[in-house]
Amino acid sequence: MPKISEKGHKMPSSPIRKLVPYAEQAEKDGKTVYYLNIGQPDIKTPQIALDAVKIHSLDILAYTRSEGSENYRKKIANYYDKNHISVSHNDIIVTTGGSEALLFAFGSIMDADDEIIIPEPFYANYNGFSTASSVNVVPVISKIEDNFALPPIEDFEKLITPKTKAILICNPGNPTGYLYSKAEIKKLAELVKKHDLFLIADEVYREFAYDGVKHYSILQEDSLKEHAIVIDSVSKRYSMCGARIGYLVSKNKEFIQTALKYAQARLSPPTLAQIASEAALSTPDSYFTDVTEEYVQRRDLLISELEKIDGVKVAKPKGAFYCIAELPVKNSDNFAQWLLESFSYENETVMVAPAAGFYSSPNVGLNQIRIAYVLNKESLKKAVKIIAEALKVYKD
Repeated sequence: MPKISEKGHKMPSSPIRKLVPYAEQAEKDGKTVYYLNIGQPDIKTPQIALDAVKIHSLDILAYTRSEGSENYRKKIANYYDKNHISVSHNDIIVTTGGSEALLFAFGSIMDADDEIIIPEPFYANYNGFSTASSVNVVPVISKIEDNFALPPIEDFEKLITPKTKAILICNPGNPTGYLYSKAEIKKLAELVKKHDLFLIADEVYREFAYDGVKHYSILQEDSLKEHAIVIDSVSKRYSMCGARIGYLVSKNKEFIQTALKYAQARLSPPTLAQIASEAALSTPDSYFTDVTEEYVQRRDLLISELEKIDGVKVAKPKGAFYCIAELPVKNSDNFAQWLLESFSYENETVMVAPAAGFYSSPNVGLNQIRIAYVLNKESLKKAVKIIAEALKVYKD
């Protein structure tokens, strides 16, 4: 029998999606399932984006340029300019989601067995992208006791080796919701300049910053012109996860030229999705004001309800729409599966994401879960009540 590759065997399963069969069975059994496991917002997609696809006048659904249509990239550059970030459309490559942007970035700056330092917990698919690129993740642990703030710079520096090529952050963070401050970004900027590394920032949640704190992009650091690579996406910003449109942004010309070769190899990003995404850029600012206000209310309700449960510790997010909660259980994988397979409260149950998959260090985060507060406040309150009742009877 032909053999599967070692890389294929090492490719991790998604901690977010692996419990789907159990959720589907729970629904077949007549239970209502509250999905807190995945960052699929229930916020409506801007109508202007949907209408753009409905009324397009294309006769042929043709390829666009490999780097994305010029008109769309110019409008993206205008979006950044409104956010006090100066970039040209030539500094942008449109990709099939932020996922492809990360893969292009990894392929452009790292070779097999090179290393990338990432504060953990981090977006679980960073593990998958690293495996697919034959790159080694070197984790630096941030702690729930510190609200998942940036670890001390000394912790990063002692991990740097000749194999280190980049540091990757998610800002605001998935799965923690932590928003890095301007001071923290400047510390990272000094470090990557000192060691001549790339700094990659996954900024797909940039619009969702709370409590009066403004998001500070690595692209606002003039000294990082040759070091900064931003990953961005329309998925969360406009509630357009299914569009699968993201982009790379960097002022490093050699990097952009290299990433373009990867873009050419996959031909072009999807045409209709670019039409929708271009139209979405005309969404009024009031949309984000309303959405942010809704997420803040959900966050405050969620944290308040979780803090009422004995033995639960929770970090307060400053952005995005996720939080990490530490539970009085030994293994949250087992608990999450048990919730779907064996438990219901008033014939309802909850699907959460076990947090161990958001770490690359073994045996870390085993008693943590990630909660995506992408449901309305009434549903969130019911979901936390179910978790509270489940913890009263659950035995490890």
